[in-house]
Amino acid sequence: MSGIGVDQAGNRADSASDPDILRLENLDTDVPPHPSVIAATAAAIADDRNNSYLPFTGQQHLRQAVAAHVSRLSGVPYDPGRNVLISAGGLSGILNVLLAIIEPGDEVILTDPIYIGLLNRVRLAGGVPKLVPLLKSGREWALDRDALQQAVSEKTRAFLLMSPSMPSGAYLTRADWEAIAAVVRDRGLWLIYDAAMERILFDGRPVIHPASLPGIADRVITVGSASKELRMIGWRVGWIVAPERLVPDLALVTISNVVVPVGIAQQAAAVALELGDADVRDATAIWEARRDCLLAELEGLPVMRPAGGWSLLIDAEKLGTTAGALSERLFEKAKIAATPLSGWGSADAARYLRLVFANEPMERLRGIGRRFRLTLA
Repeated sequence: MSGIGVDQAGNRADSASDPDILRLENLDTDVPPHPSVIAATAAAIADDRNNSYLPFTGQQHLRQAVAAHVSRLSGVPYDPGRNVLISAGGLSGILNVLLAIIEPGDEVILTDPIYIGLLNRVRLAGGVPKLVPLLKSGREWALDRDALQQAVSEKTRAFLLMSPSMPSGAYLTRADWEAIAAVVRDRGLWLIYDAAMERILFDGRPVIHPASLPGIADRVITVGSASKELRMIGWRVGWIVAPERLVPDLALVTISNVVVPVGIAQQAAAVALELGDADVRDATAIWEARRDCLLAELEGLPVMRPAGGWSLLIDAEKLGTTAGALSERLFEKAKIAATPLSGWGSADAARYLRLVFANEPMERLRGIGRRFRLTLA
């Protein structure tokens, strides 16, 4: 397992205590949760029912909200009692799923580059990450479907996929999902769908939930999170929606791992989900405008255009340097904190520097192009 690098970049920026530093290194956002979420959280603190270990698998209201939410997006009818578990954040849910279905040596297929936290959780569960490259198609990313077919072996147990992916912002098209679904059906594999950012899509792209594809709903495990779409990072709430036959094992792992999710946060997460798409759409419009601002500022530099999410990648190698050296130089000369992708996939992924655009307002992002060019000069 490897360090994620974000903590080092963030600690350095924190230690500098300089308000002029642009904080592009960590996947945070300054867009707050909906006011009703704040109100529900405040009310929950005073309710003794939330100061309890029970129920171990999550409060009923939130499980109902999750079942309705995932059913609506996928078209698959999920039951809150038979298909839904609440986890202490989305990544905790990912780890619990992997611990429940992976045996030592099983291969798990992910796209490349990919968040190192997902790679580390595969390794922690005893699995072996197998990487399928995201190709450059103009200034956007595209799945290498040929490599996808070649990556599957007798040891393959599952796919672990995001759309939009993090950190690239790559979007899986319907044709991509159909290619994946064919392999899932033919090989009897699991598809772990990390839905943390599925509605944070730009340029009018539609949400495509893989369970909606014919013949694979009983092989899809959806893991969602309140952190990104709902802007509830500090609440630490996530959820797992799975075929009923898996739920007893998932519940046992969940109880044995973190015991219970945060009691005072679950009512607020339910309220946030029940707001529907409008709340996420409003937040996404802010992030899309920031993406567009950053792309305009960095026009002419080797920057990839994300289809969604909170971050984009710049190719340091095409600038004649390494991502680590570029990160260092930007911090020292331009007061820009950004994370190099060392360990975030293959050796090729390490050439990129990640820029998070979700945590700085437009007025601070304007002028970043001048800072970049002065540094590079």
